[in-house]
Amino acid sequence: MTDASLPPHLTRDDIDRLLSARHDAPFDVLGLHRAGRKAWVTALVPGAEALSALIGTRVVPLPRLEGPVFAGPVPAAKSPHRLRATWPDGSQADFDDPYRFGPVLGQIDQHLIGEGRHQALWQALGAHVTECDGVAGTHFAVWAPNAARVSVVGDFNAWDGRVHAMRRVGETGVWEVFLPGPGAGSLYKYEIAPRDGAPILKADPIGFGAQHPPETASVVRDIGGYAWGDDAWMQTRAARNRRDAPIAVYEVHLGSWRRRTGEGNRPLGYHELADELVAYATDMGFTHLEFLPVSEFPFDGSWGYQPVGMYAPTIRFGPPDAFRALIEAAHAAGLGVILDWVPGHFPSDPHGLALFDGTHLYEHADPREGFHQDWNTLIYNYGRAEVKNYLTANALYWLKEYHVDGLRVDAVASMLYRDYSRAADQWVPNRDGGRENYEAIEFLKEMNILAYGAVDGILTVAEESTAFPGVSRPVAAGGLGFGYKWNMGWMNDTLGYIAKDPIHRSYDHHLMTFPVDWAFTENFVLPISHDEVVHGKGSMLARMPGTDWEKFANLRAYYGYMWGFPGKKLLFMGCEFGQRAEWNHDAQLDWAALEDPRHAGLQALVRDLNRAYRDTPALHRRDCEAAGFAWIANDPPTSTLAFARFGADDDAPALVICNFTPVERPGVRIGVPRPGRWDEIINTDAAAYGGGNRGNCGAVTSTDLPRDGHDQSVTLTLPPLSVLILRHATAT
Repeated sequence: MTDASLPPHLTRDDIDRLLSARHDAPFDVLGLHRAGRKAWVTALVPGAEALSALIGTRVVPLPRLEGPVFAGPVPAAKSPHRLRATWPDGSQADFDDPYRFGPVLGQIDQHLIGEGRHQALWQALGAHVTECDGVAGTHFAVWAPNAARVSVVGDFNAWDGRVHAMRRVGETGVWEVFLPGPGAGSLYKYEIAPRDGAPILKADPIGFGAQHPPETASVVRDIGGYAWGDDAWMQTRAARNRRDAPIAVYEVHLGSWRRRTGEGNRPLGYHELADELVAYATDMGFTHLEFLPVSEFPFDGSWGYQPVGMYAPTIRFGPPDAFRALIEAAHAAGLGVILDWVPGHFPSDPHGLALFDGTHLYEHADPREGFHQDWNTLIYNYGRAEVKNYLTANALYWLKEYHVDGLRVDAVASMLYRDYSRAADQWVPNRDGGRENYEAIEFLKEMNILAYGAVDGILTVAEESTAFPGVSRPVAAGGLGFGYKWNMGWMNDTLGYIAKDPIHRSYDHHLMTFPVDWAFTENFVLPISHDEVVHGKGSMLARMPGTDWEKFANLRAYYGYMWGFPGKKLLFMGCEFGQRAEWNHDAQLDWAALEDPRHAGLQALVRDLNRAYRDTPALHRRDCEAAGFAWIANDPPTSTLAFARFGADDDAPALVICNFTPVERPGVRIGVPRPGRWDEIINTDAAAYGGGNRGNCGAVTSTDLPRDGHDQSVTLTLPPLSVLILRHATAT
């Protein structure tokens, strides 16, 4: 074939590039084009025996030029054309030509994408079930600025990159195409031709669904039109997330909380969790659920912390609307939902973001900046506007599209410092020669500003293990802007103490008292998370010293101290009833343990601690204020301590008294800040919790004997390895 024999709008080079899937401007040659006095239709339809254009009522054959490329003149007409393919078996199919549709992305979208500040990026990019010119189909758009060509491939075009090559959109680096036909449930990927090398297949970075791993295709999901019924919750959640609210979080790995052992050990689906998990957490008195990451991830053993599909709820438990139903059920029961969110790193799986368009697009090229040695993962290039936009928009996506109440941001310390877990010659200093990662810091600030500014009543939480200042202070006050920060120092110190044999605790008593020195420098959450019951650490119960009785008593006392100490609470699933085995993500919790009264007693204690925490303003209202705490007594030789908690002026104060030795201590006198009766609302040694039922008959009354700097005092019996929480009977 010579150029002279081709339609006037085509060249030999065009044909070659179409046949080899190298054409970067397919809309220039495919579809309907006017050349001279004629109109021409050109199409690429692999497998077709013959092809015709349907112009109004006319059927116009299109001659084959070469291989699957057909082209021919057609009558000028106002109505859009369609195509009719005749297949080798004689059957025919009529379909709309994707190359007759104009661009979908508007100028505003292009402008915002180009600047890296599109706050609803997921509404512009990704796969959207929609209509164009009255034709149903899906609009695909993806950012791949360095690609030589991008095609949508899927189960609707035999995964053939020649068929649906996309158009470039201005100077944004975005490619788009509207495909008539594909809809919800269609499988797809992007075939990306780098400027050098062979084409690569990539899942959609903003795909709303994915195949069940180990399969890796994206799935078209229509995420619009969900009829939310949680208005009452949304109007009240701001008060439930404030610093003065009781916040007790039940951290859950959805795949191993409970399983159907009689059905192949399968995990519960989102709808089943909406019934069973929500009911359980509500009964246990928790105020919030926190899910380990649900963004689609390829490897079960990562627990979700190596996500590939940042915009797709994992299909392991159901489609997106089923996940919405779980959140809605939680809200109906009065539970907030927090998601673990992972903007700190991503895996190098070939279908993911790594070398997305053949270049280091989302990640740094220099492994000293772009590779996590600890996790064998890649690090986002936070200094690139489009990458930062991808992540900040993702935060807004979960908050807006799924009504999530908060985000707990994973591994913040690894983001803040360029030398995190690196040898001296394995990191690149910042522009001032320091270790702080300025770009990541600015990203975190921007994420928090956008999240709190765009969505009412939400919260953000940082898992941050260093002394970086102002993590939970507003950006305007020089902070990072998080609502809360995990208190990793408290966790490390107190777990180190409680794991010691009581005979040695007097020498390390400061581990239980020193955390007060920084307890009000941030808005803290006290976390006993999944990280404390994995990787050989054993379960919480297994970490306790002594006999079996002492192990349970120690753990009950520790929880009593934790719920009395200033700070919001977080407890990982299974810890509430003292599961003996270390957590295993491939198996459900050891629910059978609850047949043992000691485990059931520990569970009952956690339930009652949550109730006492919620119902006693002094235990939560000033969790983040120094005015809400005062030492009463502190005696290292006996491993005892006591402190007071205060709410507003008219709230009944509370006392927390701890005895961390296996010795009963009768006749202990401590000062009290108010005269009158003090009710024993928690005694971790109560028989109902598996203890010896030693205590103070439910209440004590103060006398005019000065003690510990107070005019009044009470005399108490401190059971062995126990914590008492007393509340002043203000009403009487």
